[in-house]
Amino acid sequence: MRKAELSMAVVMGLFSLYLMWKSTELPIGWTSGEGPGGGAWPFWLSAIMTVCCIVIVRNWYRRKSPPSQSDDVYMDQGTVIAVGLVAAALITTVAAFYVIGVYGAVPLFMVFYVRFLGRHSWPVTAAMATVTPVVMFFFFDVALKITLPKGLPIVEETVFYPLYRIFL
Repeated sequence: MRKAELSMAVVMGLFSLYLMWKSTELPIGWTSGEGPGGGAWPFWLSAIMTVCCIVIVRNWYRRKSPPSQSDDVYMDQGTVIAVGLVAAALITTVAAFYVIGVYGAVPLFMVFYVRFLGRHSWPVTAAMATVTPVVMFFFFDVALKITLPKGLPIVEETVFYPLYRIFL
């Protein structure tokens, strides 16, 4: 645990510094008449993450946090298998976006994750697999006007025609 805490703090700190540097390609301050510049949100969020990483390293050095006091194994074999299953499922889901679309792949992922990994009942699984893509549609397509990949037009696009007529 001790090594994992330090490793993650250092890696996240370096990544935060990179993001701070990269976001300075856009204005990070206030643009008069427009508001915050395009790089403001990523820059200041990364700055906060950098400060948090410094505090974690400081606490690690002083052994103030429970992980910094522990010499236990960070991940046992069961945890590695569970993380591997979720990672493989997410990679498969993203790969399926271009075949069956986001609104087809996400319900399949939800069924796998909620029913088989989470061991919830079929009614809970069905609710999650149905509600999640509908909420995503209203959030991305309707509210943000960002069209997510729909996959094969014949299969999935036609399901959304009534919603497009109502909201767009």
